[in-house]
Amino acid sequence: MAISDPIGDLLTRIRNGQLRGLSKVSSPASNLRARLLDVLKSEGYIRGYSEVELKGQPREFEIELKYHEGKPVIRELKRISTPGHRVYNSVADLKPHRGGLGISILSTPQGVMSDADARAKHVGGEVLCRVF
Repeated sequence: MAISDPIGDLLTRIRNGQLRGLSKVSSPASNLRARLLDVLKSEGYIRGYSEVELKGQPREFEIELKYHEGKPVIRELKRISTPGHRVYNSVADLKPHRGGLGISILSTPQGVMSDADARAKHVGGEVLCRVF
């Protein structure tokens, strides 16, 4: 089955897994999803992820969710730029999210990165999602 919004699908799987209190969720693998998961891991929102290959099936990511005192570390996970409405920000428009407690994840010409990294490297790009 074709997915029209792979990033939205990944974020929904993470959100649903946390609502159910699951320790791991799976998602189809792709390079863009891997880069987005790298940012979530480096910022401390997930424990990690690994690629799983099953015979005769497409490869998948197994994502380990992170909890603190029984509550999910990710409180809010919101898709910003959708296939029907792309949202781009220049480096001047990148403001800290939730007073610096949350992050925005951007797809830039230099790769997928958090808004703090984008400001440091002085690049803008497409705002994929916001995490708090």
